[in-house]
Amino acid sequence: MSVPVGDRPILPASLKIADVAAAAGVAPMTVSRVLNAPDRVTPETTAKVREAIERLGYVPSIGAALPQSRRSRTVAAIVPTIAHPMFAGVLQAFSGSMRHGGYRVTLSVGGYNDDDDEALFRTVLAQKPDALLVAGSGYSPGAWQMLIEAAIPVVEFWDISARPIDMAVGFDHAKVGSAVAAYFLAKGHDRFAVLTASDTRALTRARGFTETMTQGGASIVLDRRIPAPSTIAAGRECLRDLLALLDRRCAVFCSSDLLAFGLVTEAGVQGVPVPEHLAVCGFGDFELAAMNEPAITSVSLDGTATGRTAAACLLRRLGGEGRRDPDRVQMPFRIVERATT
Repeated sequence: MSVPVGDRPILPASLKIADVAAAAGVAPMTVSRVLNAPDRVTPETTAKVREAIERLGYVPSIGAALPQSRRSRTVAAIVPTIAHPMFAGVLQAFSGSMRHGGYRVTLSVGGYNDDDDEALFRTVLAQKPDALLVAGSGYSPGAWQMLIEAAIPVVEFWDISARPIDMAVGFDHAKVGSAVAAYFLAKGHDRFAVLTASDTRALTRARGFTETMTQGGASIVLDRRIPAPSTIAAGRECLRDLLALLDRRCAVFCSSDLLAFGLVTEAGVQGVPVPEHLAVCGFGDFELAAMNEPAITSVSLDGTATGRTAAACLLRRLGGEGRRDPDRVQMPFRIVERATT
């Protein structure tokens, strides 16, 4: 007999925590807490979850039904790349805070392709970490399901997920793109280009930028997507592609300061005046953006504060305080204006 969950018929043997969560109207991590640490859940929520479990005939796996008998004192961090500085500040601050809290952080690099992320997550979880720090979005449904079934505290960082597995500490990337668009429009620009890496976060920023521009009736003359992670070389190549469109002034939003640096460097080689003919804004506020000549306008994100906030959320949870912190902590960002705009 199949059991309907939402619009899907689910066989009892294949039921997952996520199915119970959907039936009870709660987050998957809440179901895990009812199974593992019911004292951290209100009686009303516990009753809803227990009713859904009984109605669906869900049988928890041994790993989900039993609490940890001991802790490894390790926290696993998974990031897509260490090839550029985007995540360095977050990891440095997070590792330092966790170390002061008595935990060791292990690092895994997942890349931007989800073809083998389930194998990576399986390997990481086999080490029995007490908690996880994961760069949000871009992973396969099977990989996320593993995190849900692991029933350990999880902080998704960098993104601010609408429905996090457990906790999320990050930025609204669509708002970042929209803010850059508003910034350019306020300066009187009416022709724009977007140079973006193809990962989920960068594409979300590009979408926020483009939507704000098109709502204002502005013209997007070039929307170029490149494989992630972005590089300086890709920025230089994009400038060469943009040359034919620079008969009039153009403002460009780059998904990374590395792209912006390459763009501005090649503009100098090609004799394109910046910012008179080409205005450029990057993302990340890397040191090379501030130290370049001309210095590059960029979106500044406080990676140190993000790392410390993520660590604080995990340490409270690991210390037994339960879910007192918000599920989603949205971090601020600001546009640092420099010579390229």
